[in-house]
Amino acid sequence: MAPPAYSGAGPRSEVGVTATEAEKVHTLRQNTGSGTHRVVEMIPPQEASVRRREIEDKLKQEEETLSFIRDSLEKSDQLTKNMVSILSSFESRLMKLENSIIPVHKQTENLQRLQENVEKTLSCLDHVISYYHVASDTEKIIREGPTGRLEEYLGSMAKIQKAVEYFQDNSPDSPELNKVKLLFERGKESLESEFRSLMTRHSKVVSPVLILDLISGEEEVEVQEEVPLEHLPEGVLLDVIRISRWLVEYGRNQDFMNVYYQIRSSQLDRSIRGLKEHFRKSTSASGVPYSPAIPTKRKDTPTKKPIKRPGHEHDFRVKHLSEALSDKHGPLAGRDDMLDVETDAYIHCISAFVKLAQSEYQLLMEVIPEHHQKKTFDSLIQDALDGLMLEGDNIVSAARKAIVRHDFSAVLTVFPILRHLKQTKPEFDQVLQGTAASTKNKLPSLITSMETVGAKALEDFADNIKNDPDKEYNMPKDGTVHELTSNAILFLQQLLDFQETAGAMLASQETSSSATSYSSEFSKRLLSTYLCKVLGNLQLNLLSKSKVYEDPALSAIFLHNNYNYILKALEKSELIQLVAVTQKTAECCYREHIEQQIQTYQRSWLKVTDYIAEKNLPVFQPGAKLRDKERQMIKERFKGFNDGLEELCKIQKAWAIPDTEQRDKIRQAQKHIVKETYGAFLHRYGSVPFTKNPEKYIKYQVEQVGDMIDRLFDTSA
Repeated sequence: MAPPAYSGAGPRSEVGVTATEAEKVHTLRQNTGSGTHRVVEMIPPQEASVRRREIEDKLKQEEETLSFIRDSLEKSDQLTKNMVSILSSFESRLMKLENSIIPVHKQTENLQRLQENVEKTLSCLDHVISYYHVASDTEKIIREGPTGRLEEYLGSMAKIQKAVEYFQDNSPDSPELNKVKLLFERGKESLESEFRSLMTRHSKVVSPVLILDLISGEEEVEVQEEVPLEHLPEGVLLDVIRISRWLVEYGRNQDFMNVYYQIRSSQLDRSIRGLKEHFRKSTSASGVPYSPAIPTKRKDTPTKKPIKRPGHEHDFRVKHLSEALSDKHGPLAGRDDMLDVETDAYIHCISAFVKLAQSEYQLLMEVIPEHHQKKTFDSLIQDALDGLMLEGDNIVSAARKAIVRHDFSAVLTVFPILRHLKQTKPEFDQVLQGTAASTKNKLPSLITSMETVGAKALEDFADNIKNDPDKEYNMPKDGTVHELTSNAILFLQQLLDFQETAGAMLASQETSSSATSYSSEFSKRLLSTYLCKVLGNLQLNLLSKSKVYEDPALSAIFLHNNYNYILKALEKSELIQLVAVTQKTAECCYREHIEQQIQTYQRSWLKVTDYIAEKNLPVFQPGAKLRDKERQMIKERFKGFNDGLEELCKIQKAWAIPDTEQRDKIRQAQKHIVKETYGAFLHRYGSVPFTKNPEKYIKYQVEQVGDMIDRLFDTSA
């Protein structure tokens, strides 16, 4: 029952007093300033009765509300008692249920455990029984071998391996253990045989053309994709890797590594030998082997062609500056070309070894376990490396023999090879990283040997230039450039292509501490000093040889030709810059020597011009009759001039000055002197009646004399 609603006339500010009444009382208080009692007393009786009724109504309502709340509490207590009773009953029932279910649950759990144990026991029995059937189940597969079904075969081997382990642990004396052991060993042998068969059947020699294409990748452009090498087909390689890993992990066998390096070593060696044979068979007349991916210009290829330009360090240039060596294109040309081919082949074989060895190591890392890779690789490369080192030693031995017989052109084959070995050494060292010390030291040992023999060749060449004998029959009859000069210049010009190499050779023989640094500047100064030494020895020898000529004029022409040849060769081949490193005045000295020889030659004409020189002529008065003595003197002067001119022109016409500029210069200078002297003499005595037969004495006019001198040094005239 809801409490009764309040029904008063308005809100109340005091108990039993309405708001309106309160306002009235407040007003009265303000107006009169008197207390409240006076105001109450002034309320009318009607209003007091109304208020009483209101209070009574309010009290009644409150009593009704209180009664309602009391009833509600009684009902709530009753409901609570009922709920407690229900819960107590539920708890009791749950306890009874629990007491009946727990034993059943425990019994069921025990039954499940027993069932699992039975199932596990049956499974173990099946597993154990399966080991007894492994031999019969896998024997056929093992007998037929892994070829064509490696996956299935390795699966069978895994079963056999587990059977062996089981019988070893649980029944070591059972006959089944021996059976599966024998089967396992037979399977392992089949895998080893399959490994050998795959490596033997599918390992192919790399073709020479492919090797040349591979090498060319580092010569043509800075960034170029390398030519891929497929040593084994992809599928075969995967099988080889799987067999290798199985043999290492389960076979406990390392013999396959020996099989691997023996087969791959043979292929590597055969590939390099094939490249060398390719050079011998397919070398064209230019000495450049054919390869579709390699341009005709090859680096480090020694040929007798002037193909190099300044700054192109990798070209080999041998330039003939004179026809004095034309005989070298005869019987010796074939030998030189053969040396070029052998040198070119060896240089390319060195590069091929580096590339192929790098490729072999990449393959080896996939097949051979990591802790065996370095040792296996060391064994793999030995045959090919030993072959290259032996060939290098043979080159050194041949160079030593060539030095003994003073065949220094043959020694030059060492220079491009040595330069290439030094350029390749960083890659060599990287490839051989991790190999035995004896393997790493092979290339440095060969480099040292080549430097030693090269330095020996340089020193012996300088000494040979100095001590070359003055053989009269070997001297050029026309006074042209001596073969010794052309050979010496040719040798020095070839050193231009190997400045660093030759400088390092010389530096390697120095005992001073500064030499050990092998600085570029130090090597350059050593090479410059060496060039000056050779040129100085050559000059001394030429002076000695010039004394073989009985005619001082021919001796002067000989020295002039040789000095001029040397100077022009130095200038054209840039040798002069290298010489100037230690000898600043070399060019001026040669020009002075050339001028001195020209002056010496000109003195040979004094015996002609002295006849008609004014100081030796008779003095007489114009128009006066000549005396017999004077007439005779004039005749002798004409005759002496004519005979001397004819003799010198006849002799000197057979002499040679190959340099056109120098030849014209000497002719013009001599023609000017002789024509001027003869012209003055002829002008003075040509019209004098010194003879009845003037044509007998006045045989030549001034221009004719000039024409005769113009035909000097010209054997075709």
